[in-house]
Amino acid sequence: MIETGFGSHGGGQTGNGVPSLSNILKLDPTGSRGKKATGDALSILQAMVAEDMNKVNATILKMMESPVVLIPQLAGHLIASGGKRLRPMLTLAAAQMVRYEGERHCHLAACVEFIHTATLLHDDVVDQSELRRGKDSANTIWGNKPSVLVGDFLFSMAFEIMVADGSLKVLKILSRASSVIAEGEVMQLLTTNNVETTEDAYMDVINAKTAELFAAACEIAPVVAERPAKEERALRSFGKNLGIAFQLIDDALDYSAKEAVFGKTVGDDFREGKITLPIILAYNRGGKAERTFWKRVMEGEHPKDQDLARAMACLNKHNTLSDTVDRARHFGAKARDALALFPGSEAKSALLGIVDFCVNRAY
Repeated sequence: MIETGFGSHGGGQTGNGVPSLSNILKLDPTGSRGKKATGDALSILQAMVAEDMNKVNATILKMMESPVVLIPQLAGHLIASGGKRLRPMLTLAAAQMVRYEGERHCHLAACVEFIHTATLLHDDVVDQSELRRGKDSANTIWGNKPSVLVGDFLFSMAFEIMVADGSLKVLKILSRASSVIAEGEVMQLLTTNNVETTEDAYMDVINAKTAELFAAACEIAPVVAERPAKEERALRSFGKNLGIAFQLIDDALDYSAKEAVFGKTVGDDFREGKITLPIILAYNRGGKAERTFWKRVMEGEHPKDQDLARAMACLNKHNTLSDTVDRARHFGAKARDALALFPGSEAKSALLGIVDFCVNRAY
């Protein structure tokens, strides 16, 4: 079991009125907030890994105990804001699929969640985001400095878990993922506000920023189960392609009214000057007037509400949202194909179903 040297942090409510981390996790053993349709792919996955997710939550609680009250407060706020906890669930489901019978995967799933949560805190500071999943972001409430420092703390906890696991191979996979994610963040900075960003450059960003952690989350399961290398490669490919599909759909949803269903605000990427595939395609397909418009709103002045309406009209005119979804379907199919070597099982069916869930969020 993973041990920490931190004292306990009690309570039901934090000083800012945010539920304590323990209460947040007790509200839903899967860590997912909100009602879900019975029988959908996400609910099936959540039910299948619920027992293991309780162990993940126990690890998160233990690692987040600290006499520095702001740490569990701020991290608890981010967890309370929602999220599917998809990445750690992938680790748990992959471990079931390869018939792993120990408990290392539960600690490592918590490690994956710490890495992801740390990147969210840092992302919101870099992007100057005021909202996270429809609620005030941590940096809006506590400021940039605490958000960055608590993000650093979460990264440190992730590395404590990696070291405690004792596998150099696991350490290599997850530490490499952490560095690649950071590289992706820097790459995104270089493409922000640049409408001449190529599709290849965009794909490099989402491969690093999003898909790498999906890949690592899946790859570590056959490693701890001591399965053949071909299974490690297959699950890494599954996670990588699923992550790409997931991000493509996210980028399309930024310009979709359906974003409200996910507690997001339409046009966040647009306002932040993020160059995503829908804009890249629209810029390349548009005439001189449209290109001038894109340069003005993405590279120059802060866009206005009417600019968002015009941007969405351009995206629809050139079918860039539907084309982005088509690309997501392509990577989703590659993810499904990567699982072909595994025999049929409940876990395999759940993982195949989550591919459809990730792509079908667009509808």
